[in-house]
Amino acid sequence: MKLGLMTGYSGSTLKIPLDIIKHAENLGFDSVWTAEAYGADAVTTATWILAHTSKIKVGTAIMQMPARSPAMAAMTAMSLNHLSGNRFIVGLGASGPQVVEGWHGVPYGKPVTRLKEYISIMKQIFAREAPVTFDGEMYQLPYRGEGATGLGKPLKSILHCHQDIPIFSANITPAGVRAAAEVADGFFPVWMDPEQFHVFEKPIAEGLAAAKGKSLTDFEIAPFVRVVLGDDIEKCMRPLKDNMALYIGGMGARSKNFYNDYAKRLGFEEQAVKIQDLYLDGKKTEAAACVPDELVDACHLVGPADRIRDRAQRWLEAGKAGHVTTMLLGADTTAEGLELLAGIVG
Repeated sequence: MKLGLMTGYSGSTLKIPLDIIKHAENLGFDSVWTAEAYGADAVTTATWILAHTSKIKVGTAIMQMPARSPAMAAMTAMSLNHLSGNRFIVGLGASGPQVVEGWHGVPYGKPVTRLKEYISIMKQIFAREAPVTFDGEMYQLPYRGEGATGLGKPLKSILHCHQDIPIFSANITPAGVRAAAEVADGFFPVWMDPEQFHVFEKPIAEGLAAAKGKSLTDFEIAPFVRVVLGDDIEKCMRPLKDNMALYIGGMGARSKNFYNDYAKRLGFEEQAVKIQDLYLDGKKTEAAACVPDELVDACHLVGPADRIRDRAQRWLEAGKAGHVTTMLLGADTTAEGLELLAGIVG
């Protein structure tokens, strides 16, 4: 099992923790990942990190697909791969309707359809076997829809792609996970209980079968895992509960919240409903208090070092089974936390 490090979203000021990133690189971490919402973008920050490191891979978790065309994403990936010595990893995601339509001003559309078409186009561009053409529901190359001049023609990338560039996808819905297993090289669950692989097992198996000739060993599973060291377990869990309440309760409408549905599939249906009701009523503190300790403990590593070593065995067992390939540690992981996990994972 490998280790990666998340850098998180930017605040009002953009700061990249190069010291902690270089420490992770020196500890043998495999990757570091940038993010974007509606502030700093994921590509610029990834470029900066690649320029200031020499060994660690850098990925985007995630590049918002509706914010850029598949061809632009492919151009970016190939450019960064050339400049970094093949250290760039593409991480894609649909984002959410609020950001896609409210910030980017484009239709949210069908995220699963978008993912499959998007990756298909990117892989055609990488392969350079012929000028790219595509006739999909959401993308057409050349474009021939409303406003088209009729002058578009199929093109082949000037820049060559000398090595395969991995493509990951952020998914938690069964349909999204199925699509990722079919067309991508890996996926990011926002959280994961390593002892509940069954939540993803069926859609992954279906996606791999649809890909034909692809097995679980060809597909990476890289969940986000927060590591909070401290003697007071309740205090360690508090910020994690705030974050999980935001996702379970506030990331989406009452009728359409993928994270709420995911919490239910993990076995916390009654609590998920209560968290969402409280959060959408503006009672965020009460919502966070309703996030079960068991859910936090299942998906993250909290408490004293010895407790974390003990709880991490679940993750190591999942790694041996092929159910987790990389643990992506949260942006708030301290140097001590990085060292602890590096020692545990070896």
